[in-house]
Amino acid sequence: MKKIIKNGELTDLAYDDMKNFISLSRSLNEQVEDVTTDTEEVQTDEFQERKRKEEKAKEYTISGGKIIVHGTSEKELVLTGDEKAAFQETMDGFVEQVEDLADFNVLNIYKNNIEWSGNLIRFDLEYFYAVGETNGVYINGTMIKINDDFVEMLDKLSSFYDVFSTKWAGVLASRKTTETEEIQ
Repeated sequence: MKKIIKNGELTDLAYDDMKNFISLSRSLNEQVEDVTTDTEEVQTDEFQERKRKEEKAKEYTISGGKIIVHGTSEKELVLTGDEKAAFQETMDGFVEQVEDLADFNVLNIYKNNIEWSGNLIRFDLEYFYAVGETNGVYINGTMIKINDDFVEMLDKLSSFYDVFSTKWAGVLASRKTTETEEIQ
């Protein structure tokens, strides 16, 4: 690694180069996404507007945490007692098994997906859990110090996803079963 002293501080050129490449890559990617034809923009805007009109959302508060249920009918927007209990158990389990210094974001229940995220204050890290169409654990952070505590927390975060996915995959399946039964 090439390092130099600049303005009285030791600077890692490889790190700075990588940071500049990432920034350049992001700006190029944004430019590519912005290039569309007029007809594509009109179709996309009309489609998005139609979708927004069809989709409804209802927000619930459980022990300070929030759930937003998304759907197209009033029946899809109902949150059952079992789902409320599952959310409470999820928050309690996370605090107990992963990290007690956490800020929880909204849990979103969609027709084919359940998403939940939050921030781990001690590590200045955002986590994201998804069950359904996009399964997995995702993290987002800047300049995170990797040490034994961080590695241990990542292991706990990953292990708790198994608990989360099992519980919420069951909720998702039960919502689909209920939907199928109502159609018949």
